[in-house]
Amino acid sequence: MRDTIFCVFSVLTTLVLAIVSLRYVTDFYLLSFFYSFQLHLAAAAALASLVALLVKRHWYGLLTLGISLALAVHGIVMTREFAQPAVDAHRPVLFRLMSFNIENDNFANGGAIADMAIASGADVVNILEAEPVLSELPRLLKTYPYYVGCGIGMQQCDTLVLSKRPLIEPRIRSLGLLWRNRLTISAVDFDGRKVNFLTAHLTKPYYDEFYGLELEDLAAIAPSLPGPLVLAGDFNSSILTPGVQNLLRTEGFGTVSLEPATWPIAASVFGIPIDHIFARAPLRLKSVRRIADSFGSNHFGLMAEFAVDP
Repeated sequence: MRDTIFCVFSVLTTLVLAIVSLRYVTDFYLLSFFYSFQLHLAAAAALASLVALLVKRHWYGLLTLGISLALAVHGIVMTREFAQPAVDAHRPVLFRLMSFNIENDNFANGGAIADMAIASGADVVNILEAEPVLSELPRLLKTYPYYVGCGIGMQQCDTLVLSKRPLIEPRIRSLGLLWRNRLTISAVDFDGRKVNFLTAHLTKPYYDEFYGLELEDLAAIAPSLPGPLVLAGDFNSSILTPGVQNLLRTEGFGTVSLEPATWPIAASVFGIPIDHIFARAPLRLKSVRRIADSFGSNHFGLMAEFAVDP
Protein backbone atom coordinates (compact mmCIF):
# COMPACT_ATOMS: atom_id res chain seq x y z
CA MET A 1 0.00 0.00 0.00
CA ARG A 2 2.79 2.41 0.92
CA ASP A 3 4.55 1.64 -2.35
CA THR A 4 1.37 2.39 -4.31
CA ILE A 5 0.83 5.74 -2.56
CA PHE A 6 4.46 6.70 -3.09
CA CYS A 7 4.21 5.77 -6.75
CA VAL A 8 1.06 7.86 -7.29
CA PHE A 9 2.55 10.95 -5.67
CA SER A 10 5.82 10.50 -7.56
CA VAL A 11 4.13 10.14 -10.94
CA LEU A 12 1.94 13.21 -10.43
CA THR A 13 4.90 15.25 -9.18
CA THR A 14 7.03 14.15 -12.13
CA LEU A 15 4.35 15.23 -14.62
CA VAL A 16 4.04 18.67 -13.03
CA LEU A 17 7.80 19.18 -12.92
CA ALA A 18 8.19 18.02 -16.51
CA ILE A 19 5.57 20.51 -17.76
CA VAL A 20 7.12 23.43 -15.87
CA SER A 21 10.67 22.46 -16.86
CA LEU A 22 9.78 22.55 -20.54
CA ARG A 23 10.10 26.35 -20.34
CA TYR A 24 13.87 25.85 -20.49
CA VAL A 25 13.49 23.96 -23.76
CA THR A 26 10.61 25.60 -25.62
CA ASP A 27 8.24 28.58 -25.45
CA PHE A 28 5.35 26.49 -26.80
CA TYR A 29 2.16 28.54 -26.56
CA LEU A 30 0.00 25.75 -25.10
CA LEU A 31 2.28 25.63 -22.06
CA SER A 32 2.29 29.38 -21.37
CA PHE A 33 -0.52 29.04 -18.84
CA PHE A 34 1.62 26.65 -16.77
CA TYR A 35 4.68 28.89 -17.03
CA SER A 36 2.73 31.70 -15.35
CA PHE A 37 2.06 29.34 -12.43
CA GLN A 38 5.66 28.19 -12.02
CA LEU A 39 5.92 29.25 -8.38
CA HIS A 40 2.57 27.72 -7.47
CA LEU A 41 3.24 24.45 -9.27
CA ALA A 42 6.76 24.18 -7.86
CA ALA A 43 5.40 24.71 -4.33
CA ALA A 44 2.70 22.06 -4.91
CA ALA A 45 5.29 19.62 -6.26
CA ALA A 46 7.54 20.22 -3.23
CA LEU A 47 4.62 19.53 -0.89
CA ALA A 48 3.71 16.37 -2.80
CA SER A 49 7.34 15.24 -2.62
CA LEU A 50 7.36 15.72 1.16
CA VAL A 51 4.16 13.68 1.49
CA ALA A 52 5.68 10.93 -0.65
CA LEU A 53 8.80 10.90 1.56
CA LEU A 54 6.67 10.63 4.67
CA VAL A 55 5.00 7.58 3.18
CA LYS A 56 8.25 6.00 2.03
CA ARG A 57 11.85 7.14 2.19
CA HIS A 58 13.31 6.84 -1.29
CA TRP A 59 15.94 8.69 -3.32
CA TYR A 60 13.37 9.58 -6.00
CA GLY A 61 11.34 11.60 -3.50
CA LEU A 62 14.46 13.56 -2.60
CA LEU A 63 15.14 14.14 -6.31
CA THR A 64 11.67 15.57 -7.03
CA LEU A 65 11.88 17.70 -3.87
CA GLY A 66 15.22 19.13 -4.99
CA ILE A 67 13.94 19.92 -8.49
CA SER A 68 10.78 21.52 -7.06
CA LEU A 69 12.79 23.80 -4.79
CA ALA A 70 15.14 24.71 -7.64
CA LEU A 71 12.21 25.69 -9.88
CA ALA A 72 10.68 27.75 -7.07
CA VAL A 73 13.92 29.58 -6.39
CA HIS A 74 14.49 30.30 -10.06
CA GLY A 75 10.92 31.59 -10.36
CA ILE A 76 11.62 34.08 -7.57
CA VAL A 77 14.90 35.10 -9.22
CA MET A 78 13.10 35.71 -12.53
CA THR A 79 10.52 37.99 -10.95
CA ARG A 80 13.29 39.95 -9.22
CA GLU A 81 15.11 40.55 -12.53
CA PHE A 82 12.67 43.30 -13.51
CA ALA A 83 12.21 44.92 -10.10
CA GLN A 84 13.11 48.59 -10.08
CA PRO A 85 15.05 49.94 -7.09
CA ALA A 86 12.82 51.33 -4.37
CA VAL A 87 11.99 55.03 -4.68
CA ASP A 88 12.75 57.34 -1.78
CA ALA A 89 9.56 57.94 0.18
CA HIS A 90 10.18 61.70 0.11
CA ARG A 91 10.39 61.90 -3.66
CA PRO A 92 7.23 63.62 -4.96
CA VAL A 93 4.65 61.68 -6.95
CA LEU A 94 4.49 62.86 -10.56
CA PHE A 95 1.14 61.21 -11.32
CA ARG A 96 -1.16 58.33 -10.39
CA LEU A 97 -2.53 55.67 -12.72
CA MET A 98 -5.42 53.26 -12.29
CA SER A 99 -5.69 50.21 -14.55
CA PHE A 100 -8.66 47.83 -14.29
CA ASN A 101 -10.19 45.12 -16.47
CA ILE A 102 -13.79 45.39 -15.30
CA GLU A 103 -15.15 42.46 -17.41
CA ASN A 104 -17.37 43.22 -20.37
CA ASP A 105 -20.63 41.81 -18.96
CA ASN A 106 -20.28 43.39 -15.51
CA PHE A 107 -23.12 45.87 -16.06
CA ALA A 108 -24.50 45.57 -12.54
CA ASN A 109 -21.38 47.26 -11.15
CA GLY A 110 -20.78 49.93 -13.80
CA GLY A 111 -21.99 52.74 -11.55
CA ALA A 112 -19.93 51.60 -8.56
CA ILE A 113 -16.81 51.31 -10.73
CA ALA A 114 -17.36 54.84 -12.04
CA ASP A 115 -17.75 56.12 -8.46
CA MET A 116 -14.51 54.40 -7.47
CA ALA A 117 -12.60 55.83 -10.46
CA ILE A 118 -13.83 59.37 -9.73
CA ALA A 119 -12.86 59.11 -6.05
CA SER A 120 -9.54 57.34 -6.72
CA GLY A 121 -7.39 60.43 -7.16
CA ALA A 122 -5.83 58.91 -10.28
CA ASP A 123 -4.62 61.30 -12.97
CA VAL A 124 -5.04 58.68 -15.73
CA VAL A 125 -7.51 55.79 -15.69
CA ASN A 126 -7.33 52.72 -17.94
CA ILE A 127 -10.51 50.68 -18.12
CA LEU A 128 -10.47 47.48 -20.15
CA GLU A 129 -13.60 45.67 -21.36
CA ALA A 130 -15.19 49.03 -20.64
CA GLU A 131 -18.73 48.51 -21.97
CA PRO A 132 -20.27 48.45 -18.44
CA VAL A 133 -19.19 52.07 -17.79
CA LEU A 134 -20.22 53.46 -21.18
CA SER A 135 -23.50 54.75 -19.73
CA GLU A 136 -21.48 56.41 -16.94
CA LEU A 137 -19.21 58.27 -19.36
CA PRO A 138 -20.91 61.70 -19.03
CA ARG A 139 -20.37 61.54 -15.28
CA LEU A 140 -16.77 60.34 -15.64
CA LEU A 141 -15.98 63.18 -18.04
CA LYS A 142 -16.69 65.75 -15.34
CA THR A 143 -13.56 64.51 -13.55
CA TYR A 144 -11.69 63.15 -16.57
CA PRO A 145 -12.58 65.46 -19.50
CA TYR A 146 -10.07 63.92 -21.93
CA TYR A 147 -10.41 60.38 -23.21
CA VAL A 148 -9.82 57.96 -26.05
CA GLY A 149 -11.78 54.80 -26.80
CA CYS A 150 -15.47 53.94 -26.59
CA GLY A 151 -16.44 56.01 -29.62
CA ILE A 152 -13.27 58.11 -29.86
CA GLY A 153 -10.88 56.32 -32.19
CA MET A 154 -12.94 53.12 -32.15
CA GLN A 155 -16.58 52.24 -32.37
CA GLN A 156 -16.45 49.35 -29.92
CA CYS A 157 -15.87 49.86 -26.21
CA ASP A 158 -13.04 47.57 -25.15
CA THR A 159 -10.32 49.98 -24.02
CA LEU A 160 -11.08 53.34 -22.43
CA VAL A 161 -8.36 55.76 -21.32
CA LEU A 162 -9.46 58.75 -19.24
CA SER A 163 -7.26 61.67 -18.22
CA LYS A 164 -7.53 64.83 -16.15
CA ARG A 165 -5.04 66.50 -18.51
CA PRO A 166 -5.11 66.75 -22.31
CA LEU A 167 -4.09 63.61 -24.17
CA ILE A 168 -1.36 64.35 -26.71
CA GLU A 169 -1.85 62.65 -30.09
CA PRO A 170 -4.07 59.82 -28.81
CA ARG A 171 -4.47 56.95 -31.24
CA ILE A 172 -5.60 53.37 -31.31
CA ARG A 173 -3.99 50.36 -32.92
CA SER A 174 -4.64 46.66 -33.19
CA LEU A 175 -2.32 44.06 -31.70
CA GLY A 176 -1.59 40.89 -33.62
CA LEU A 177 -4.26 39.34 -35.83
CA LEU A 178 -7.01 38.17 -33.49
CA TRP A 179 -8.64 41.21 -31.86
CA ARG A 180 -8.92 44.76 -33.19
CA ASN A 181 -8.30 48.07 -31.43
CA ARG A 182 -6.87 46.72 -28.18
CA LEU A 183 -3.93 49.12 -27.89
CA THR A 184 -4.13 52.83 -27.12
CA ILE A 185 -1.14 55.15 -27.55
CA SER A 186 -1.12 58.57 -25.96
CA ALA A 187 0.96 61.06 -23.98
CA VAL A 188 0.26 63.48 -21.16
CA ASP A 189 2.22 66.55 -20.10
CA PHE A 190 2.74 66.65 -16.33
CA ASP A 191 4.04 70.13 -15.56
CA GLY A 192 6.52 70.13 -18.43
CA ARG A 193 7.36 66.40 -18.29
CA LYS A 194 5.89 64.46 -21.20
CA VAL A 195 5.01 60.86 -20.37
CA ASN A 196 3.99 58.31 -23.01
CA PHE A 197 1.32 55.70 -22.30
CA LEU A 198 0.65 52.32 -23.87
CA THR A 199 -2.53 50.59 -22.69
CA ALA A 200 -2.73 47.01 -23.93
CA HIS A 201 -5.23 44.18 -23.72
CA LEU A 202 -3.59 40.96 -24.86
CA THR A 203 -5.31 37.73 -25.75
CA LYS A 204 -4.94 34.44 -23.88
CA PRO A 205 -1.39 33.08 -24.32
CA TYR A 206 -2.65 29.63 -25.32
CA TYR A 207 -4.61 30.95 -28.33
CA ASP A 208 -2.32 29.57 -31.02
CA GLU A 209 0.53 31.94 -31.97
CA PHE A 210 -1.52 35.14 -31.64
CA TYR A 211 -0.05 36.05 -28.25
CA GLY A 212 3.50 36.03 -29.58
CA LEU A 213 2.50 38.30 -32.46
CA GLU A 214 0.94 40.79 -30.03
CA LEU A 215 4.14 40.91 -27.98
CA GLU A 216 6.12 41.48 -31.18
CA ASP A 217 3.87 44.43 -32.03
CA LEU A 218 4.45 45.93 -28.58
CA ALA A 219 8.20 45.44 -28.96
CA ALA A 220 8.06 47.29 -32.29
CA ILE A 221 6.00 50.22 -30.97
CA ALA A 222 7.81 50.89 -27.68
CA PRO A 223 11.09 52.14 -29.26
CA SER A 224 9.12 54.71 -31.29
CA LEU A 225 8.07 56.46 -28.05
CA PRO A 226 11.17 58.12 -26.59
CA GLY A 227 11.49 59.19 -22.98
CA PRO A 228 9.34 58.13 -20.01
CA LEU A 229 6.95 55.34 -20.97
CA VAL A 230 4.21 53.46 -19.13
CA LEU A 231 2.99 50.09 -20.38
CA ALA A 232 -0.11 48.89 -18.54
CA GLY A 233 -3.05 46.58 -19.02
CA ASP A 234 -4.25 43.00 -19.01
CA PHE A 235 -1.51 40.67 -20.28
CA ASN A 236 -3.27 37.42 -19.34
CA SER A 237 0.18 36.15 -18.26
CA SER A 238 2.60 36.72 -15.44
CA ILE A 239 6.14 37.97 -16.02
CA LEU A 240 7.31 34.37 -15.64
CA THR A 241 6.13 33.76 -19.21
CA PRO A 242 9.18 33.78 -21.54
CA GLY A 243 7.55 36.07 -24.12
CA VAL A 244 6.70 38.75 -21.55
CA GLN A 245 10.18 38.47 -20.06
CA ASN A 246 11.74 39.01 -23.47
CA LEU A 247 9.62 42.15 -24.01
CA LEU A 248 10.62 43.64 -20.65
CA ARG A 249 14.26 42.76 -21.12
CA THR A 250 14.67 44.13 -24.64
CA GLU A 251 12.64 47.30 -24.08
CA GLY A 252 13.97 48.15 -20.64
CA PHE A 253 10.72 47.97 -18.67
CA GLY A 254 10.68 47.51 -14.92
CA THR A 255 8.08 46.90 -12.25
CA VAL A 256 7.77 46.79 -8.48
CA SER A 257 9.61 44.14 -6.48
CA LEU A 258 6.39 42.26 -5.69
CA GLU A 259 3.53 42.61 -8.16
CA PRO A 260 0.05 42.26 -6.63
CA ALA A 261 -1.91 39.18 -7.66
CA THR A 262 -4.91 40.10 -9.80
CA TRP A 263 -6.35 36.74 -10.94
CA PRO A 264 -8.20 34.54 -10.17
CA ILE A 265 -10.37 36.50 -7.77
CA ALA A 266 -11.09 33.46 -5.59
CA ALA A 267 -7.37 32.99 -4.90
CA SER A 268 -6.98 36.55 -3.58
CA VAL A 269 -3.34 37.19 -2.62
CA PHE A 270 -2.41 33.64 -3.65
CA GLY A 271 -3.30 34.25 -7.30
CA ILE A 272 -0.95 35.46 -10.03
CA PRO A 273 -0.30 38.94 -11.44
CA ILE A 274 -1.62 38.90 -15.00
CA ASP A 275 -2.49 42.62 -14.98
CA HIS A 276 0.65 44.73 -15.05
CA ILE A 277 1.94 48.28 -14.80
CA PHE A 278 5.46 48.65 -16.20
CA ALA A 279 7.66 51.74 -16.41
CA ARG A 280 10.68 52.66 -18.50
CA ALA A 281 13.44 54.95 -17.24
CA PRO A 282 13.65 57.70 -16.28
CA LEU A 283 10.17 56.90 -14.99
CA ARG A 284 10.03 54.90 -11.77
CA LEU A 285 7.20 53.12 -10.00
CA LYS A 286 6.92 54.43 -6.47
CA SER A 287 4.17 51.97 -5.57
CA VAL A 288 1.64 49.57 -7.07
CA ARG A 289 -1.24 48.31 -4.98
CA ARG A 290 -4.24 46.15 -5.69
CA ILE A 291 -7.70 47.70 -5.49
CA ALA A 292 -9.28 45.82 -2.59
CA ASP A 293 -12.71 45.34 -4.21
CA SER A 294 -13.03 43.56 -7.55
CA PHE A 295 -16.47 45.18 -8.11
CA GLY A 296 -17.82 41.99 -9.71
CA SER A 297 -14.97 41.66 -12.21
CA ASN A 298 -12.91 38.50 -12.65
CA HIS A 299 -9.77 40.67 -12.18
CA PHE A 300 -8.57 42.95 -9.43
CA GLY A 301 -7.62 46.46 -10.51
CA LEU A 302 -4.33 48.24 -9.83
CA MET A 303 -3.36 51.70 -8.56
CA ALA A 304 0.16 52.98 -9.17
CA GLU A 305 2.20 56.03 -8.23
CA PHE A 306 5.07 57.24 -10.43
CA ALA A 307 8.13 59.36 -9.84
CA VAL A 308 10.96 60.48 -12.11
CA ASP A 309 14.67 60.03 -11.49
CA PRO A 310 16.40 63.35 -10.82
